[in-house]
Amino acid sequence: MLQDYFETYVRNYEYYKGGAWCYEDGCLYRGLITLHEATGDDRWLDHLIRLVGGQIDASGRLAGYEIEEFNIDNILAGRALVFLYRLTGETAWLSAATLLARQLETHPRTESDVYWHKLRYPHQIWLDGLYMALPFKMEYARATSRPDMADETLRQFLTALDLTYDQATGLYRHGYDESRQQSWADAESGLSPAHWGRSIGWLAMAFVDIIESLPFGPVRQELVDRASALASRLLTLRTPDHRWLQVIDRPDEARNYPESSATAMFSYFLQKLARLTGSASYAHAGRTALQSLIEHELRPAPDGMIRLHNVCCVAGLGGFNGRYRDGTVEYYLSEEIRPDDIKGVGPLMMAYAETKRDTQSKRLIGNEDGDKVELSTTSER
Repeated sequence: MLQDYFETYVRNYEYYKGGAWCYEDGCLYRGLITLHEATGDDRWLDHLIRLVGGQIDASGRLAGYEIEEFNIDNILAGRALVFLYRLTGETAWLSAATLLARQLETHPRTESDVYWHKLRYPHQIWLDGLYMALPFKMEYARATSRPDMADETLRQFLTALDLTYDQATGLYRHGYDESRQQSWADAESGLSPAHWGRSIGWLAMAFVDIIESLPFGPVRQELVDRASALASRLLTLRTPDHRWLQVIDRPDEARNYPESSATAMFSYFLQKLARLTGSASYAHAGRTALQSLIEHELRPAPDGMIRLHNVCCVAGLGGFNGRYRDGTVEYYLSEEIRPDDIKGVGPLMMAYAETKRDTQSKRLIGNEDGDKVELSTTSER
């Protein structure tokens, strides 16, 4: 049973970076949140409180976190803090989240007013970073009644979509370098050269998580239209067994493989987009992908434990650990594959949680608890 696998995984989970606040743990927190919301089972909430609480000291500081690092990845796990504040009303959770909101106030930005991916990756927008920062920013805006912050979130997201979109393929590129200084960046467009499946997965999840927070209106419809265009394109890129490849549009590459985190992310994206828009075809595609992923990749490892296989451990752009990551097809196919990596298991939880929701009754609800963000007219475009 899938929930038994999740329970064993969470019970035995060790913080990804020894307890330091990081996005990898945030992937697990998103999984636990969606499982609790979808099933009402308090064991997922208990695990969430235990793990998040273990990373906050008595003074409200986040373990190993420093604003001055300006690492956009560190924002993702903050969504758990906002969730717990809204659920419990305990201000300690919001106070911890405010530390992350302060980072976003001074985080470096491109000239187009989108956050740099990290201080050590100047002038660069990565699809990963859109998911790491912007849904948190929108949810924090809701929790603190900040329509100005919500407006800015939408402006940044729409700008980033325009800058990373590859019109020739109907997909989005992993990275954009405004300065055109990185050797991975195209001299004309500033875009990285290949389409990494998980990077598009991060973006796809950002789409539906932001849409969920919006009231009905022109901005929401614009994002729905763009997300639907991406969904339709993704359906054309499925493998024969309804999964997605590591380099998503290169089935001709002999070393390419169906990658589990991207498949889980797209399953979540398609099912949630269906819930928000009422598209039965997207719901069916998302559930079919989830079933295929379970059948092919959730299986015993050599140690006898059931594990999720074929998860790309990590991929990026530019210099890292003495290696230059050039964003080519060959590069993405060279990265380590690690079973049970949380970047696959967390989205698997999220995709499974979507199957447990009552899509018939909720499919037209933009935000299930009715808490909408009031947007100023400057966001209507």
